Amino acid sequence: MLSVQEAEAKAAALIEAARRAGADAADVLYVGDGSTGIQVRLGELEDVERSEGEEIGLRFFLGRRSASVSSSDLSGDALAALVERAAAMAKEAPEDPYSGLAPEELLLRSGGPDVDGDDGRDPSPTDLKAQALATEEAARAIDGVANSEGASMSAGRSVIALATSHGFCRGYSTSGYSLSASVIAGSGGNMQRDYATHSVRHLEDLDAPEAVGRLAGERAVARLHPARVPSGAIPVVFDPRVGSGLVGHLLGAMTGGAIARKTSFLLGRKEERVFAPGIVIRDDPHRRRGLSSKPFDGEGLATRARNLVEDGRITGWLMDSASARQLGLQPTGHATRGIGGAPGASATNVHMEPGSMSKAELLKDIKRGVYVTELIGQGVNPVTGDYSRGASGFLIEDGEIGPPVAEITIAGNLIDMFRALTPASDLEFRRSINVPTIRIDGMTVAGA
Repeated sequence: MLSVQEAEAKAAALIEAARRAGADAADVLYVGDGSTGIQVRLGELEDVERSEGEEIGLRFFLGRRSASVSSSDLSGDALAALVERAAAMAKEAPEDPYSGLAPEELLLRSGGPDVDGDDGRDPSPTDLKAQALATEEAARAIDGVANSEGASMSAGRSVIALATSHGFCRGYSTSGYSLSASVIAGSGGNMQRDYATHSVRHLEDLDAPEAVGRLAGERAVARLHPARVPSGAIPVVFDPRVGSGLVGHLLGAMTGGAIARKTSFLLGRKEERVFAPGIVIRDDPHRRRGLSSKPFDGEGLATRARNLVEDGRITGWLMDSASARQLGLQPTGHATRGIGGAPGASATNVHMEPGSMSKAELLKDIKRGVYVTELIGQGVNPVTGDYSRGASGFLIEDGEIGPPVAEITIAGNLIDMFRALTPASDLEFRRSINVPTIRIDGMTVAGA
């Protein structure tokens, strides 16, 4: 894996080679990564994985024709062949009136923010194994835990560099660490599984193995002996670890590509109040040590913090340059891309602002409802917003969380759900999408 400076130089050199080969415009993305993962089960080492790789991709433009090619071989001969192949492919490609690089005037030219995304550490496999073993041991120590699906600890680093024929050439590096455990409680016909996981950019921010393991064990035991839930329209409360998925559906519908293709349930609702008054959903690509923080987007545009939803209203779409041209708008610095193909769009570190009520106050007036901790299956129509998911969690009775429930279905329409959504005040930043506990009244629940 190259250093950031080496990756920038390699990308810039490939741009120059493309220009010499006749490209009207070009961009190059380099991605290098290395990771180590340790899996243990029942106190024994089960698997050790080490992966390292690097790849470079070139988009070669001839007018409105373009071709994308990539290679994991970074030798001079391989990159020369890459440019030659891209030039030949671009000549045969169909014209696309919306293709092209991002507007030059919007590129990040200054130093950019320091998102502190790389701690530079490289823990040994021995250290990773010790963390995984301690995590599983803590989970198995919980009374009622009968078996283990294992615990894992991983560490990795990545280097990203982007260069364009507009003169942009920047790179950055990230580190990442993840700790998880999954265990089974009960026996015979009364068995339940659950898990806990934590992912961070800096190793020092990772939860203690004992805390992760204990949480996994307690969650599994709490799900034993599920009760039955009668079908009907009742309040559904989403735990933060699953409530983030609701915002994820919103973000997918907000991308410029979905709007341009008319495949979004948000079509025609840009000026409409989609959420209740006061609801704010914010995207912050500069959060220090954020899981999705970055100084520039996949096209070299400066990233910036922005309220995606303000006082319940959507403030605009998430756009790369191609979808922005198609919609007659400006790109928003949300372009994302892989090595091959054209960019798409997505948000970065997203959170829903907390409400004014505590979790207990949010539950207090619920006579009968469901507290959801796990969702199963897809069951979401991105065009209509119809929502139907398998779920498990706990019964809410007289404002208190009661016995567990399993194999239920919750259903509604995302527009109706958003309008009926009430957030609690217990927001924590632990994921790429963070939400507090969320209550939605009037959802349809079908019991087992």
